[in-house]
Amino acid sequence: PVTSPHSIRALKSDVEAFDAWCRRNNRIALPATPETVADYLDARAGKGSRPASLSRYKASIAKIHQLLELKDPTPAPLVKLRLQTVRREKGAAQKQARPLRFKGPVRDVERDKARGLNIRALLESCGEDLPGLRDRALLSAAYDTGLRASELVAVAIEHIEEAIDPEARLLQILRHKGDQDGEGATAYLSPRTVAAIAAWTEAAGITTGPLFRRVQVRRYKARAAVRGRPIDSISGRETWDLRKTLSKPAVKARVEYDIGTVALHPGSIGPIFRSIIGRAFDRGALPDLTADDLARLLKGISAHSTRIGLNQDLFASGEDLAGIMDALRWKSPRMPLAYNRNLAAEQGAAGRLMAKIG
Repeated sequence: PVTSPHSIRALKSDVEAFDAWCRRNNRIALPATPETVADYLDARAGKGSRPASLSRYKASIAKIHQLLELKDPTPAPLVKLRLQTVRREKGAAQKQARPLRFKGPVRDVERDKARGLNIRALLESCGEDLPGLRDRALLSAAYDTGLRASELVAVAIEHIEEAIDPEARLLQILRHKGDQDGEGATAYLSPRTVAAIAAWTEAAGITTGPLFRRVQVRRYKARAAVRGRPIDSISGRETWDLRKTLSKPAVKARVEYDIGTVALHPGSIGPIFRSIIGRAFDRGALPDLTADDLARLLKGISAHSTRIGLNQDLFASGEDLAGIMDALRWKSPRMPLAYNRNLAAEQGAAGRLMAKIG
């Protein structure tokens, strides 16, 4: 069944797009013929859709036919043939989000010094104001748990429990992408993250409900003191106003924060990560990156970057695939292996040889 709000939104969006295309091209959307589905996928491929997206569109068309108890046109050989053709032409590899690793692109995650774009520097450069405290807690928790954006924003104070280590905590994940039956899962929160969450919740006065919320910043400029004018200095040519005779004291510049009551939107996580990186760069916390490096790296940063970074750090530290799948709640080995493809190439036999001779 389609259960998660994200899946329902995706299905609605895909079906509406298919219906609109059918109307424009005088085709019948429900029930659709295999020819209609194949032509639709062809049209989407012609506009730049990648094979992974086309597979999703096909799955959505199949799902709506099943829900309405109509004959599913998507298993037809014609539809499969069109998708295979697109895969051969465009290649099936998906564009990956850029990883955010704890020490950056290092070979030995335990001994090497942090370099490049790394989470350690980003956490240290977050400010001590409310937005900075929120961002540090958010980024630290995202890396520890490898949660997806929708799972991260769903975290509530009530989901955090004691662990055997008094400095650490356990996070109960009520539902995640691979958990359609709602069995839930548990993730580990390091002492670093526990301290960051405590600093944020204490400063923000959050005791229950969503952990990660919007912080609206209002800045007021300083105003100089104004001396009141003598009443006889107000001429007849200007507007008569007794307030002109009153003095006004100087006002210092100040900042006010307004903390939301509801959770952040999943779509805000990627932009928050990019703004953390931009501010860290401006503060000189990423010294081995140029402005051009930063612009290139930022294009690949998304809410998924911490998940991929943790995946690669686990891989680099020698964890086996089963351990990584368990830690990141993967149902299939396909995605963790895909995320580690670049890392494996660099750390594989050929990469090791080139490092020795190069």
